[in-house]
Amino acid sequence: MSCCRQSPAMCRPLAFSSLLAVLALQTVAVALVAAQGSSGGSPWQTLSGNPPLVIARGGFSGLFPDSSFNAYGLTMLTSVPDVVLWCDVQLTKDGVGICAPNVNIKNSTGIEQVFKDQAKSYLVNGVPTQGYFSVDYTMNDLANVSLIQGIFSRSDKFDGNRFPILTVEDVAGQMKPQGFWLNIQHDAFFTQHNLSMRSYVLSVSRRVVVNYISSPEVGFLRSIASRFNPRITKLVFRFLGPNEVEPSTNQTYDTLLNNLTFIKTFSSGILIPKYYIWPVDASLYIQPYTPVVLNAHKEGLEVFASDFANDLTLSYNYSYDPASEYLSYIDNGDFSVDGVLSDFPITPSVARDCFSHQGKNASEQVNLLVISKNGASGDYPGCTDLAYQKAVSDGVDVIDCPVQMSKDGIPFCLGSINLGDATNVLQSNFTTLSSTIPEIQPGSGIFSFSLSWSQIQSLSPIISNPHKNYSLFRNPKFRDAGKFLTLSDFLALAKNSNSLSGILISIENAAYLIEKHDLRVTDAVLDTLSKSGYANETSIKVMIQSTSSSVLKNLTEKSDYELVYKVDENIRDATDATVEDIKKFANSVVVGKTSVFPESRSFIIGQTNTVEKLQSFKLPVYVETFQNEFVSQAWDFYSDATVEINSYVEGAGINGVITEFPLTSARYKRNRCLGSKTLPNYMSPVEPGGLMQVIALASMPPAEAPNPVLTEKDVTEPPLPSYEAPTSSLGGGGPVAPTPPNRQPKTTTCLFSSNFALLLSTLLLFLKL
Repeated sequence: MSCCRQSPAMCRPLAFSSLLAVLALQTVAVALVAAQGSSGGSPWQTLSGNPPLVIARGGFSGLFPDSSFNAYGLTMLTSVPDVVLWCDVQLTKDGVGICAPNVNIKNSTGIEQVFKDQAKSYLVNGVPTQGYFSVDYTMNDLANVSLIQGIFSRSDKFDGNRFPILTVEDVAGQMKPQGFWLNIQHDAFFTQHNLSMRSYVLSVSRRVVVNYISSPEVGFLRSIASRFNPRITKLVFRFLGPNEVEPSTNQTYDTLLNNLTFIKTFSSGILIPKYYIWPVDASLYIQPYTPVVLNAHKEGLEVFASDFANDLTLSYNYSYDPASEYLSYIDNGDFSVDGVLSDFPITPSVARDCFSHQGKNASEQVNLLVISKNGASGDYPGCTDLAYQKAVSDGVDVIDCPVQMSKDGIPFCLGSINLGDATNVLQSNFTTLSSTIPEIQPGSGIFSFSLSWSQIQSLSPIISNPHKNYSLFRNPKFRDAGKFLTLSDFLALAKNSNSLSGILISIENAAYLIEKHDLRVTDAVLDTLSKSGYANETSIKVMIQSTSSSVLKNLTEKSDYELVYKVDENIRDATDATVEDIKKFANSVVVGKTSVFPESRSFIIGQTNTVEKLQSFKLPVYVETFQNEFVSQAWDFYSDATVEINSYVEGAGINGVITEFPLTSARYKRNRCLGSKTLPNYMSPVEPGGLMQVIALASMPPAEAPNPVLTEKDVTEPPLPSYEAPTSSLGGGGPVAPTPPNRQPKTTTCLFSSNFALLLSTLLLFLKL
């Protein structure tokens, strides 16, 4: 039996100290960035004029089990110094106050395994509820019960750590937070079980400093109002759903919201669900804000907003960026809430101290190239005029055009040569053109070179939904909006955008297009660039990218543009000879995210040498593809796109990001925290493999085979085919082997070429004989 089972108190300091050790990278030194303005006054529109509070619900409950030592400890390490720790107080059978998210502790603890078949059913606020309740167990009974993750969409890998249930005194004494908040959710329920929450709260407040006490029950707050000094402990009335009934007044919370003068008689503030302030419609789009914050401030009531979590579905207006959501509550120009209640306190910490009160013209604090991926394809169908316009307005540095060729030789922008990936062609009259071309992709498709440009223009674009399996969809109101652009149109759009520093043109499948269809994509790109005035362009840098070294070698002979080699496999390093070879045909390199931070089951397992090696040869490194949806990020990044970007920039030192959501990356460059002499703890990069060290051995994800090292044979390819008439309309053999498709071993082509050369030399020798 472990020490935690014998004596939970013995293990509590160990749990926190182990967290400190594995997260040593997170700086302990406090470096609160000044979010205040000049001496002319505060920019904050809170009731007090102070920055809004960051309140951590059960600690960092978005990652670790709610109310565990690690959840509270991680909060202290990654949040603003004045972060407030929230404890949902439940009473045990012997009257001990514990921190647990609900009076029914079944989902948040392993009690069902300790006390099997002892579930009970009680009325909680008039609702029959079955489970395991704190009121049925003494604190001694709960000594063998561990905290677990109660939200099933979050990782359960920390459940094996046997986090003990904590008392209110444990949290206050061990963490010593600057702010401590007790939430009393079910006073009436405890009264029914002969337990006095009022007596407990009055008693515990004499032993620990409690800064805030909230409750959704008017009667409870009124019963203790006279016993607390509001300058020390503020009472906050918590609103539940608008149609729910408050038990002591028998009024709905919506009705009580219209009587703030009454609320003011027993509380200093109100805690309301965020949709009370910014309602959303049935389609998850934001509606105009309500006057609740302004009305409450007029009454002298502070307003705290709840229900913030990075891994909940956000309004589409926020583009899956939780920092944008927080900014709409604390820095919208009209009002600011006085605090936010969050499961991921690092995000409001960054939003408050790094991003608030700055516009698009704020100075850049880091040298980072932000490159779009098919434009702002997280907000609009990729490679459409709307996607590019959004990317430019979001502050992107470089917009990209993956060039495809139509049947009549028009180069245009589309993220895939298979029209089925980005258009409604599969619902059109062109389905008979479907074919299978192994040189391009394993399955069938309808390819751009099978339709004329006018036919392609008749199709509708389709927005990408890479995470639809998680029911995460992108901007459905505009899922088929926008129009396709020729390369010429794209270049004109870029030239008319004064803020851009460059364009990135991608060329793939060049050998196949030349050999099978006589479509000379490289020449088409160069010709269009020249006709559009880019041959002599000085203000906009032209970058041309390919996974094919033969394409880039061909371009080195014909242009002086920056050539970008895209490594189409996950690697952990590259040999010196390989990088020397790359330098002969490329000026910079693109790699995938896991070539920098490899993962196992969405946990980072370390950091590779990829970036360091490439940069040691003076090759800038751009990394793709960054997305805002939390499921695209390793657990280590706390379901926060900004934390992920920061870790790649500050931790790995990359030169650029390729992103489907340019606004998030462009805003990151301008955050004031990066200009600080000492990075605040919430802007320190994550420690690669840090979370893996916290996982109990029995819960560790399986070991993954390491990524390979990039070698010379991986980048060596035969020259592009000479220009000849196509031997067939679709597929088929040819005199020269095609360039291998993306993510296929390039050695196959090299082997075929060498074998063909050997056969040819043998035949010549035979003829001489």
